[in-house]
Amino acid sequence: MEARAELRHARISARKVKIVIDLIRGKNAQEAIAILKYTNKAAAPIVEKLVKSAIANAVNNNNMSEPKLYISEIYANQGPTMKRIMPRAKGSADRIRKRTSHIVVVLKEVE
Repeated sequence: MEARAELRHARISARKVKIVIDLIRGKNAQEAIAILKYTNKAAAPIVEKLVKSAIANAVNNNNMSEPKLYISEIYANQGPTMKRIMPRAKGSADRIRKRTSHIVVVLKEVE
């Protein structure tokens, strides 16, 4: 039995999210929330909210026990990139890439 939560089109680069999710992969769910609470990265509050959502899904939808939950799978993939233009000198332009990511958390119970 597994519970999952998914966040699509998060307005943060997948590269930045992967730094944070590597800290909590394989950890107990409550321990992961404690780690994320004190991690000073922009992706930490986003991932923390997603882990809490996965816990709520596990408890309410699948009748799983909260203390037994651990993060069995967590990954961040690149989402669509929004392309914008910034004016530069002499009438030229630079492209700005606003990257997005898709983040997935899967929780399982310890046997």
